[in-house]
Amino acid sequence: MYAYYKNHFGRKGLDDKDGYMYSLVGVTANGQLYDNALWDGSKMVYGKGGGDFRTFSADTDVVGHEMTHAVTQHTANLVYAGQSGAMNEAISDYFGNAIDLEANGQSMDDPDSGLLGEDLCTTLSPRECALRDLNDGHTTAKDFIGTSYRGDNGGVHLNSTIFSGALWDMRQDLGAELADQIVYRALSAYMTPLDGFTEGRAAVIAAATELGATKDQLKTVKRSLDAHGIVPGWEKALGVDTDTLLSKVNVSGTGVAAGGGKYALSRSNEDGSEPYSVWAGNTSGKGTPQQLSPNNGNYNVYAATDGKNVAWAEFAYDAVKIHVRPIGGGIDKVVDGIGANVTSVQLDGDVLVYTYVNPRSGFEQARYVNIKTGFVKDLASNPVTVTALASVHDGKIAYAKLWGESDGYKLGVEVYDTVTGKTQLMPIDKSAVVGVGQTAITDDGVFWVEDGDGTDSGQASVMRANADGTDRTTIVPESGAGALYAYQLTASDDAVTVLTLPPATSWANETLPKLYQVAPDGKGGAQRISCNRGDQVYPAADEGQRVLWLDGTTGYTNLVKRDRPAGNC
Repeated sequence: MYAYYKNHFGRKGLDDKDGYMYSLVGVTANGQLYDNALWDGSKMVYGKGGGDFRTFSADTDVVGHEMTHAVTQHTANLVYAGQSGAMNEAISDYFGNAIDLEANGQSMDDPDSGLLGEDLCTTLSPRECALRDLNDGHTTAKDFIGTSYRGDNGGVHLNSTIFSGALWDMRQDLGAELADQIVYRALSAYMTPLDGFTEGRAAVIAAATELGATKDQLKTVKRSLDAHGIVPGWEKALGVDTDTLLSKVNVSGTGVAAGGGKYALSRSNEDGSEPYSVWAGNTSGKGTPQQLSPNNGNYNVYAATDGKNVAWAEFAYDAVKIHVRPIGGGIDKVVDGIGANVTSVQLDGDVLVYTYVNPRSGFEQARYVNIKTGFVKDLASNPVTVTALASVHDGKIAYAKLWGESDGYKLGVEVYDTVTGKTQLMPIDKSAVVGVGQTAITDDGVFWVEDGDGTDSGQASVMRANADGTDRTTIVPESGAGALYAYQLTASDDAVTVLTLPPATSWANETLPKLYQVAPDGKGGAQRISCNRGDQVYPAADEGQRVLWLDGTTGYTNLVKRDRPAGNC
């Protein structure tokens, strides 16, 4: 690898300063097999392998791939998220294979020339063993997988062969020497950290022009990029139908909150490496978002808002602190703190609820705090009762509940009235239900996800009842016409929005989470909120039919909204 970069480009090692090249070989994961390899920012790490895999240092293209990540870090430093991260992977794909072919005297005409990691296996054929194939023909229009930051850092591996495939086509048509010079020059002189596919295209064309490519050779470069859909404005062809409120928030698993025309969520920097801070803004998109939490090196997460205040959890070194702060400006007040892992926060008026993991039992439990009086109450009757997936409205708290009886554990949904102090179980057959999901409470009643048929179809119903436990109604059926793979929900007084999670064995746009909306009485059936083809996660209902969520359709984690359903997609 060192010789390849020195002989072709005059480069002196990974940092171009003949710095040491460290490799850690034969790594296991907690004593278990580790079938992977990586560049961790300072050294190469190669898994020991296992099963059918040899050690991951055994294939030249894997070694070249990982070391090229270091070259990229010391040149363009492409941010490892979304499209720039996919380009980062693509450059490593390209040079890893180029180094492998040169080291082994393999021709570009070999049908296996585009395979990465094909020699790692002891029994499988190269094509069966390969981790990726640069000749897979992937394009932006057909194959770009729109996952948010929660999945593969925004698809850095899933979408890499779109870009590396274009570069590999160019290598086949221009010849190895010129193509390698163009790609290296693009990486070292024209690409910048936040470039996406369109900027990457411009960098490659600029490098080819600088290196004196002829008119026909430039046509070849552009044709290779065109064939994989890497053209200016390619994202518009994906058919995005949403309004973006914040782009590239680059967070995972911290949720979105909305209410009273305001939103709140955590946000990181462009590569997701910065500890999260809490931001708020108008759900209409007007005005400038404002940062409410400090950017103090702690993680500020699980934001909640009722349109007037924002609450969140701050993971500090000694405890988790629960904050409340007015959106319009005012004192940031710590209203509670706990030496345990907080998993969610909900807020409505003076009623704040957060869920934490009880260190005595390991179970999730919900705690109510009155932010005006300081009154605190745990909503679990004992350490082995689970109360989670809470929602708050007009002084009432709804939550899923798991508790023990003489014949075993039972599942249900309960409502706690903060004014009277009374609780009310919702009408659920506790002997038959096998799963209860997220709750929502509005003026129309209490809503929850319920798995009651005991099958493993993945489908679940959405149910509704009055807060006093009367009038149980099916909003979305569990099976038959209109059934959904319901997983989570959020609700306003006008609509219930359901997040669906279809079963999947591999990453595909069709099986990424999607959002549906239904009226509170279930009439008219469910409609798709958005026809965006990628990730639609962490929905938050505002007023009317407006819903906000984190969307990954273009490979970036964007906060988006729609004011009404799109209908049928």
